[in-house]
Amino acid sequence: MNISDLLGAMMQSGMSPSSGDRMKNALGGGSLLESLSGMLGGQSQQGGGLGSILTQALGGGSGSGGLGGILGNVLNDAGNAVGGKQNLALGGLGALAGALLGGGGKSLGGALGGGVMALLGAMAFQALKGGGSQPPEVPLGLMEPQSAAERQQLEQNSETVLKAMINAAKADGQIDPSEMQRIVGKLQETGMGQEAQKYVLTEMKKPLDTQPLMAAAKGRPTLAAQIYAASLLAIEVDTPAEKRYLDQLAAGLGLKPEVTQRIREMVGLQA
Repeated sequence: MNISDLLGAMMQSGMSPSSGDRMKNALGGGSLLESLSGMLGGQSQQGGGLGSILTQALGGGSGSGGLGGILGNVLNDAGNAVGGKQNLALGGLGALAGALLGGGGKSLGGALGGGVMALLGAMAFQALKGGGSQPPEVPLGLMEPQSAAERQQLEQNSETVLKAMINAAKADGQIDPSEMQRIVGKLQETGMGQEAQKYVLTEMKKPLDTQPLMAAAKGRPTLAAQIYAASLLAIEVDTPAEKRYLDQLAAGLGLKPEVTQRIREMVGLQA
């Protein structure tokens, strides 16, 4: 079972009604997606992959005039920190943007999961900027792994993010059995096998528990910010129980209020 594939499939299944809109907001909103839509429409004539198309939409690495807004600035800064945008996961972000524009299917799987991790990494990087004397590290996921050890670490981070999303869905209590079946049905549609379906069902049936998430993020502020951002993608945040859960999660992860507020604004949550 590949966790990146499963994460992508879970996002395709729709963790909450607002998940898609929140990811669109974090990607830069309508201007970037409209630009990508036009570019994707001409992809067969222009050639090049989703990564190159996203680079074009973000201003071709120029640092100004791009259509990605905050995301464009984040990728410029992160690219400079890791020796160039070629070391960033632009292909994953392109796959995610394409899926949000209505593309996708079974073939997206891991590419979509990689896009989710790249987006969460970009959000974490942006939210933590200016929060201390040292600039934040560029998270794995936003930065392409360069070794087998980094690929393994990214897989572990992806599993932590997946568990965080499932855990957040329990903030109002146990996940309803009908909702479990809906998600499993969607996983089947995206080609996930029995092992992946069993894994998700097992996680959904576990009691609410934030301790493993806090332990995984201890001393790792970028992962902590990714966990919080992923949780915002998984639930509506329209009940007192969900709001309490997020407050307690942020405190346990050691995230400052200004950091969580930046993340909330990125996904379109103002309060």
